[in-house]
Amino acid sequence: MMKKMSMSTSKTSLVLFLCQIISALDVPLDSKLLEELSQPPTITQQSPKDYIVDPRENIVIQCEAKGKPPPSFSWTRNGTHFDIDKDAQVTMKPNSGTLVINIMNGGKAEAYEGVYQCTARNERGAAVSNNIVIRPSRSPLWTKEKLEPNHVREGDSLVLHCRPPVGLPPPIIFWMDNAFQRLPQSERVSQGLNGDLYFSNVQPEDTREDYICYARFNHTQTIQQKQPISVKVFSTKPVTERQPVLLTPTGSTSTKVELRGNVLLLECIAAGLPTPVIRWIKEGGELPANRTFFENFKKTLKIIDVSEADSGNYKCIARNALGSVHHVISVTVKAAPYWITAPRNLVLSPGEDGTLICRANGSPKPSISWLANGVPIAIAPEDPSRKVDGDTIIFSHVQERSSAVYQCNASNEYGYLLANAFVNVLAEPPRILTPANKLYQVIADSPALLDCAYFGSPKPEIEWFKGVKGSILRGNEYVFHDNGTLEIPVAQKSNAGTYTCVARNELGKIQNEVQLEIKDPTMIIKQPEYKVIQRYGQVSFECIIKHDSTLLPTVTWLKDNDELPDDERFLVGKDNLTIMNVTDKDDGTYTCIVNTTLDSVSASAVLTVVAAPPTPAIIYARPNPPFDLELTGQLERSIDLSWIPGDENNSPITSFVVEFEDALHEPGVWRYQTEVPGTQTMAQLKLSPYVNYSFRVIAVNRIGRSQPSEPSEQYLTKSASPDENPANVQGIGSEPDNLVITWEPLKGFQSNGPGLQYKVSWRQKDVDDEWTSVIVANVSKYIVSGTPTFVPYEVKVQALNDLGYAPEPSEVIGHSGEDLPMVAPGNVQVHVINSTLAKVHWDPVPLKSVRGHLQGYKVYYWKVQSLSRRSRRHIEKKILTFRGNKTFGMLPGLEPYSSYKLNVRVVNGKGEGPASPDKIFKTPEGVPSSPSFLKITNPTLDSLTLEWGSPTHPNGVLTSYTLKFQPINNTHELGPLVEIRIPANESSLILKNLNYSTRYKFYFNAQTSVGSGSQITEEAVTIMDEAGILHPAVDAGKGYSEILFATSPVMHTVRPTFYKVQPLYPRIRNVTTAAAETYANISWEYEGPDHANFYVEYGVAGSKEDWKKEIVNGSRSFFVLKGLTPGTAYKVRVGAEGLSGFRSSEDVFETGPAMASRQVDIATQGWFIGLMCAVALLILILLIVCFIRRNKGGKYPVKEKEDAHADPEIQPMKEDDGTFGEYSDAEDHKPLKKGSRTPSDRTVKKEDSDDSLVDYGEGVNGQFNEDGSFIGQYSGKKEKEPAEGNESSEAPSPVNAMNSFV
Repeated sequence: MMKKMSMSTSKTSLVLFLCQIISALDVPLDSKLLEELSQPPTITQQSPKDYIVDPRENIVIQCEAKGKPPPSFSWTRNGTHFDIDKDAQVTMKPNSGTLVINIMNGGKAEAYEGVYQCTARNERGAAVSNNIVIRPSRSPLWTKEKLEPNHVREGDSLVLHCRPPVGLPPPIIFWMDNAFQRLPQSERVSQGLNGDLYFSNVQPEDTREDYICYARFNHTQTIQQKQPISVKVFSTKPVTERQPVLLTPTGSTSTKVELRGNVLLLECIAAGLPTPVIRWIKEGGELPANRTFFENFKKTLKIIDVSEADSGNYKCIARNALGSVHHVISVTVKAAPYWITAPRNLVLSPGEDGTLICRANGSPKPSISWLANGVPIAIAPEDPSRKVDGDTIIFSHVQERSSAVYQCNASNEYGYLLANAFVNVLAEPPRILTPANKLYQVIADSPALLDCAYFGSPKPEIEWFKGVKGSILRGNEYVFHDNGTLEIPVAQKSNAGTYTCVARNELGKIQNEVQLEIKDPTMIIKQPEYKVIQRYGQVSFECIIKHDSTLLPTVTWLKDNDELPDDERFLVGKDNLTIMNVTDKDDGTYTCIVNTTLDSVSASAVLTVVAAPPTPAIIYARPNPPFDLELTGQLERSIDLSWIPGDENNSPITSFVVEFEDALHEPGVWRYQTEVPGTQTMAQLKLSPYVNYSFRVIAVNRIGRSQPSEPSEQYLTKSASPDENPANVQGIGSEPDNLVITWEPLKGFQSNGPGLQYKVSWRQKDVDDEWTSVIVANVSKYIVSGTPTFVPYEVKVQALNDLGYAPEPSEVIGHSGEDLPMVAPGNVQVHVINSTLAKVHWDPVPLKSVRGHLQGYKVYYWKVQSLSRRSRRHIEKKILTFRGNKTFGMLPGLEPYSSYKLNVRVVNGKGEGPASPDKIFKTPEGVPSSPSFLKITNPTLDSLTLEWGSPTHPNGVLTSYTLKFQPINNTHELGPLVEIRIPANESSLILKNLNYSTRYKFYFNAQTSVGSGSQITEEAVTIMDEAGILHPAVDAGKGYSEILFATSPVMHTVRPTFYKVQPLYPRIRNVTTAAAETYANISWEYEGPDHANFYVEYGVAGSKEDWKKEIVNGSRSFFVLKGLTPGTAYKVRVGAEGLSGFRSSEDVFETGPAMASRQVDIATQGWFIGLMCAVALLILILLIVCFIRRNKGGKYPVKEKEDAHADPEIQPMKEDDGTFGEYSDAEDHKPLKKGSRTPSDRTVKKEDSDDSLVDYGEGVNGQFNEDGSFIGQYSGKKEKEPAEGNESSEAPSPVNAMNSFV
């Protein structure tokens, strides 16, 4: 055969290797996408390269290909262009390259014999098919010859030659007689591989005149017949016996060459009398298990799927009683080329690099040649991006013109391989193939997989965001798959919402949103229970379920895992199954199955039906024991036992259980003998020899079992040889040089007689050895010493006693002792998946080096040091065992940012083999643990000192600390949250300008580059103002967060530098909530134009109800939601009106009692009570004076004075709600300052929002601490008064203060 191939002079056939696009880019199997992308041709279907056709039928040569644009087809015949238009007998199918040669209308198949090749071509390249060799089948006639009769002496050998005509393909040979009956074959008479009929020795019955050889040609469905052969056997007395002589092959040695992957057939046929028996062995090795078969009465050795390892010397041994003869066949396995790495299609982006690799092996080693678009690459058009390096083509900085189809040809003297692989250079912007707004529904605590199928060239980068404008998702709680899928391993309620997938490359960007809903799992909270019911009664099974409100469950009842009977007595309710008028047929197991679209649960219960009592006084009980046992019909192996049943106690006896006692071997031990129906009172019992039997009977009804009857009389059976052999025979070595044979000894009654012993036999498997036997006493183990290490043995154990042997035992396969493995696993590789998980790979060791049963592999791994602390510690090795012949395993529970070592060892039954070289790997950074401690010391009136310790497990390089704190009071209310970022090298901080006598809650955590760790919390209180220091008043227009830090910022030991960057567009971020039982403080950060009008929207989480909206006064960045339901999850978001209606992302919180500590209540202080009493006394005196003056003839009528002057300083109580009016400045008719919500008619109206300044100390009910901070929110129980919402930018009036006090 030729070793190289060209398009013009090829004499051998091509093999098209179809492969998927799996290189630089993965092209999804999306029909719409595939229709839009350009693609070079790919051959999808073709005829076999050696194509034998029927000369009587049309010739169809297949060639189908795909590509974009669709390819055109052309053919060559015998290396030159085949113009099908010039041959009227040849047509090509439309939209296809398949040729149809019309033979049935006058064409001759011999005229079209030759080598054909198809080429599929489009603008991106050309793919070529196999060289398809067309040959018509042939079935020539037998040449006529004169056959002389064969006269043979009885006992001699004989060969009848067939010599069939040479056909295409070769015929199938068989021998028959004139009646078309196959001639019988046996070890003495058989057909050889060449078709000849061999007689090891002839017998008189072999005389006949119609030995006929037939040749069947399958392709043409014809059978040719050779002339009959006559055989006459003459007898001589006596017949001389002969030792074996080989008829085929001849001589003592021969050679055989076979190709890898084929079937190896070796044949040995011998003459001799008696007829020889053939046995096969492989010198220096074993015949391959599972691939070796013996045919033709063991005269033919067949090994399928041969490989180079099957080369060697195979010996056939023919043996009879007079001697033996052998023949050695030296087998050499060669190999036509086969793939190690076939070239695979490349899809590249402009400017990218790639390689086509074509590696093949064979014997001898094949040569590699390349073609481009069907032309040898040496003369193909030059491409500057292409470089050929032996079996590899390297592409650098490809352009769209670099697209082509390359062919790799690997050939040696036994054949060749050819594979097409295209290089397709595409420039495509990103596309997302997952439908928009796709809804995913997942049960809580189950994995959630959100798809983002994509394509683009260059390959796009994929990012996931939570919400439309959320931050990018990172961290160990998410798994990001290469195909774009986002996996949440354990989905929780908090994971629900909108997820955005963004795909971008240098040609563009595209995004897609999907929705995730987390559902509650379905549960059966009250399961059906076991019931016992009387006949004709009524029974009910309950099945009460709890499920997600948005899922519609279906409840199905089954009886004995099948549908309920079609009977109106079965009533299925909403949460129960009722059975009316119960009968015996209703007995069974009833199962309640609850299905939703997302999950399924089930529960079962058993129903037992018993007989209905004739009267209420009937009591059901277990039966009384049988009595009057009698033995009759005594024989050696059987006996009849009869009895009288006891009282059944109102529940029919369903069966009788017969037990026996062997007083000779096991006195006092009762064993099960048999069980008969309750209608029988006699049983024929099978007996064993050499047993002294006693019997007893137990009655059974639905209630239970009776007490045993009194024992019967004893009956001793006669002795006999054993009927059975020991069970559970095993051969397992305990040391490398022994074989321990164990078995389960026969029980006493199984011995069948005295003198029980065992014959233990063994021999090495697949070796021409005789059995070695030894007789041992009644034990259960025998040790064979001096055995080779871990070789298979055939083992059998036979029982015997004084009367003889048991039947021939079956053989079992055992192994001699194991030894430690000799070889360590190689090529150990570690792939770090994340900061706590790694995957280790290794190559398996050769099975011969295991020297025992392969149990698996052990991975030893240990932490060397932490990369953040650079300190070593005591090495604690961990071990993971992977069962079986696995080549990889996962290492969980690693510590982040650490250096590890590992090695791998193979394990057999003896122990572990040598360790592989230590492999070092490092885990990436993770989030740190919480700081080791947080202490708050040195409390003063307005400052606290914080000290902390670094995290015990930094899990990386600390970048900073984050401190958050907020005030809390004794009414479970939480103030705004303040956040401070602290450098990582700090360990203390002084917070100044805090409120005196105020409790603060602190939240502290550390960060690495990966993210924030868990936080530690602490509370502390500034000390009381015992010296009576007066603090300056606070401007009335400031909100709560401004008052807390009105004078100066928080001070710390090392002041970091912060820069406030004006955002490109308005945004609201860092929405935080602090919830109590019935209200929640909402705070946020705003970046954008000044004077924004904020609003807060909220609703119950998971509900589809419309959002509720509350308007926020002014431009403050906090709000209080009131009237909430305790223990309820709410969703909340913040928006701004007039700025394109933008909103923040959603936040979820749950109401409940906040862990607030006791705070000093100013209302209980003595000085405050005294002040309020003085104010009240002054107001009372003023009222008395006014009343006295009013009663003095009406000289000072208050009502008329108000009506005339409308003096804002003396506004009377309103008649509609009983509250006092607004108290204004001393100057008449001065307009209200900005911030007051009092209307122009001077009446007070309640705002729609509860977010009035009254809640924060700025309304008429508000009061101020001595330091200027308000106490309206912290003054104990708040009562909504009618004046709520009456806000003034001035100080509160004394009249209103009196109203609040009273």
